[in-house]
Amino acid sequence: FSIWRVLTLPLYYLTNLPFEPMIKYTKHFLNKLEDIFAESDYILRYEKGTFKSGFCVLKDTKVAIVNKYFPLEGRINSLVEILKTIEMDSEVFSEKNKKLYDELQDSPTS
Repeated sequence: FSIWRVLTLPLYYLTNLPFEPMIKYTKHFLNKLEDIFAESDYILRYEKGTFKSGFCVLKDTKVAIVNKYFPLEGRINSLVEILKTIEMDSEVFSEKNKKLYDELQDSPTS
């Protein structure tokens, strides 16, 4: 064994877990999350508010509201959290959106 192998082995296992979706903090990934909402019954809105978690979900009216002053990372984290807590009919999603939605549902909550 080389010391390099020993040091990189745990990192490989930590970064390549099969059940953890790869969350990328990019505008493109944010658009993917917004596409899931666009194909669902839920309406996604960005508005100012005093909600402590940064977002609010009105389940009876199927509206998700995210703080519009959040930076990109905060918006992505909020949308991922919302998608993990609400149930959507994934049968209406496109193949790519269904795969991403299922990965998010299967991932452990933080």
